[in-house]
Amino acid sequence: MTTALITGASAGIGRAFAREIARRGTDLVIVARDEARLNDLARDLRSVHDIDVEVLAADLTDHGDLDRVAARLGDPQRPIDLLVNNAGLGQKRSFLNNSLENELAAFDLMCRAVLVLSHAAGRAMRERHRGAIINVSSMASFLATGSYSAEKSFVTVLTESLASELHGSGVTATALCPGFTHTEFHARARQDLSSLPDFAWLDADQVARAALDDAAAGKVISVPGAAYKAARVALRFAPRTLLRTGLMKPGSWKPGLR
Repeated sequence: MTTALITGASAGIGRAFAREIARRGTDLVIVARDEARLNDLARDLRSVHDIDVEVLAADLTDHGDLDRVAARLGDPQRPIDLLVNNAGLGQKRSFLNNSLENELAAFDLMCRAVLVLSHAAGRAMRERHRGAIINVSSMASFLATGSYSAEKSFVTVLTESLASELHGSGVTATALCPGFTHTEFHARARQDLSSLPDFAWLDADQVARAALDDAAAGKVISVPGAAYKAARVALRFAPRTLLRTGLMKPGSWKPGLR
């Protein structure tokens, strides 16, 4: 029996990952701050799929909690075969209008935690010559629209670099880059996206399935949805100045894609 560890598993894309991985018969370690929600999810998954689910409550912006999760990934007696680095948050304000405290918390969660956990999992998996890492990035990583975009760019490039380093080791690394996805993410950031057309939205279960299938196929970049696949191709050829000024007028702010 294989085991997957998922951060940010209590809601949104992380919860969708937990459901889909459980459906595929894999044991789970689910990580998030809200222990009550994790316990509810664990009970449901155990009951429906007859798998083992370990609950690990942790705030990944806390360095001590992060170290505990890293230690779990590196435990040779209880190997983790798949890491899904999903935990993330959106910002209510643009970079200069936001507090430095909020910006640092977001950086710790979406950059430092991804780096620490990818390092722990990558080393342990490489030693066993098997495993997979999925780092949840965003279509925003291909843009230049605020600190969220910068943080997700870090995730995408780190994952690409990790995939190169792990090539031939039996371990893969995949950056998942979804566009707008129906979750609690935007509501928590108080972002009103009601004007977006239906075709711009992805379903969280669809995103999780696509990422797992792409990781199994050894893909380094996973972009779910035909519209976003086309958008990624277009963005690769767009002038960088357009990605800065065309999408981000001075004084404006765009919410994070996810």
